[in-house]
Amino acid sequence: MPYDETYDIASNPYPEDTDLYILFAGQSQTRSGHQVGPKVFDYYLIHHILSGEGTFSTGDHTYELGRGDSFVIHPGHLAEYKSDLVNPWHYYWIAVKGKKFQVLMEQAGISLSSPIIHAANNNHGRWLEKIKSTFRSRISGGGLRAYGYLYLLLSDFQKVLHPERLKEEAQTRIERHVKQVAQLLTTQYTEPISIESIAQSYGYNRAYFSKMFKFYNHVSPVTFLLNLRISKSRQLLRERLELTIEQIAYSVGFNDPLYFSKQFKRFYEQSPSDYRRSLSHLLKK
Repeated sequence: MPYDETYDIASNPYPEDTDLYILFAGQSQTRSGHQVGPKVFDYYLIHHILSGEGTFSTGDHTYELGRGDSFVIHPGHLAEYKSDLVNPWHYYWIAVKGKKFQVLMEQAGISLSSPIIHAANNNHGRWLEKIKSTFRSRISGGGLRAYGYLYLLLSDFQKVLHPERLKEEAQTRIERHVKQVAQLLTTQYTEPISIESIAQSYGYNRAYFSKMFKFYNHVSPVTFLLNLRISKSRQLLRERLELTIEQIAYSVGFNDPLYFSKQFKRFYEQSPSDYRRSLSHLLKK
């Protein structure tokens, strides 16, 4: 079956950034046997294959690639790629330069020794098409939008190449969020606090966040907050004798003085009033 060659490219019309800059993006249905190189590029070149077959060679390795595969050419390194004679490639490509991009590529898991991304079902072509169409549209704010799509592409690459790293990052993220919430509770215990609202603000449902909070702190967030409030109330009962039980309850975040007294007794086996009286007896001795 003969393939009519098509070639569509859009250059970046937005201001250049020396740390990270997309030069251009394109799409092509290649002709049978279409070949580029062997040659050296002075920028990163990413291809994503929509259909067809072909080979990519760099260093001492040659890869046979087809639909859903992506390959990355690193600047300054000899590379060659060639479409199949019978079923040539149809692909998107993007050229990028900048020191920051090298770091991003490494974070995504792409290197000279690992330049291939195999993923049958993915959005890689979608992000590249959006970058190209954004350049073509020249819309206001398009530069930021295009780089957003680039980050989405690299994020997808990382999901394929380093799923275990994403799991580690998720574990680190939840631990960080738990610490932040613990600090928030420690400083904001006097305010009306909803654990459910806090969990949602970090992107978690209450049940999961409470489970993870307990994993790291050995108590649920509700118990953690209650411990704080009761402990602070005990301090006020000792140090602020001019405050009433009701005032102390409100001062540590309880809206109901009776509920406060009930919880205090559950912790210390005596009511706040009895605790205060026991202190006065000790002081008189």
